Amino acid sequence: MTASRLVFLDIDGTILDHDQRFSPRVAEAVHTARGNGHVVLICSGRSPVEISHRIHAIGFDGVISAGGGFTEFQGELVASHTLPEDAVQQLIEFYSRHEVEFTLQAFENVYPSAGLFDRMRPILHARAGGDTEAERADLARLADRFSRSGAAPLTGIAKSTFFGVEATTYATVRDGLGDRFHVITGTVPYLGEAGGEVTYPGIDKGASIVELAERLGVPLERTIAIGDGSNDIEMLGVAGVGIAMGNADAAVKAAADEITASVDDGGVYAAFARHGLV
Repeated sequence: MTASRLVFLDIDGTILDHDQRFSPRVAEAVHTARGNGHVVLICSGRSPVEISHRIHAIGFDGVISAGGGFTEFQGELVASHTLPEDAVQQLIEFYSRHEVEFTLQAFENVYPSAGLFDRMRPILHARAGGDTEAERADLARLADRFSRSGAAPLTGIAKSTFFGVEATTYATVRDGLGDRFHVITGTVPYLGEAGGEVTYPGIDKGASIVELAERLGVPLERTIAIGDGSNDIEMLGVAGVGIAMGNADAAVKAAADEITASVDDGGVYAAFARHGLV
């Protein structure tokens, strides 16, 4: 067995395909790697409450969520990076002026804008079939997330996602907020440049990997990160081995040290096998 490694896995497009089905043999890869003494964590743009039980049931050592906003290790919240109150207020006011629907991600909740459910209803309806009970449950959770009401707090918010109807939405948000915030697109595949996410500069998956590795005393050269999206670029850059999924776009592949198979072809298992984790 190789020396113990610290491994980070994105969810959407890596553990799950974009129809919310598991990548082939991903659970086997995680179980075997952990049995061999390696430490495997989720590293996702999802908020903690958006990571479903069926994903947790695979069995992980920890979770980096909200794109680096929160880090949990062995059941303990060990790091939290949230936006200042005035920054959250700025986001809400900007979205309102430009008629952009949004969510605000906190540790224990996700707060949607009032019109988000109506905007997303056609997409949810198109995806509502679901092949299994677990997939249908995930879609029901998604509908619930989009339809909650009530004012969002200004404290405890780590990240925002935004949902527009025009392909120019990303450019509008980037140009309007980019002087203070980090704005990316491509994280919600069915929206394209009509959607994306907003964080503070320096709050990202890569920064949280560095922070956790230091906390655990693990050199970065013993870390592996696997992902496919634009919010994975920083983590692929800091990891000792950054691995892009075969379904990743060109910018993500360019940031990686190597490329594995696609999510549909068992890319996670193939990468684990290549590096002797299984």
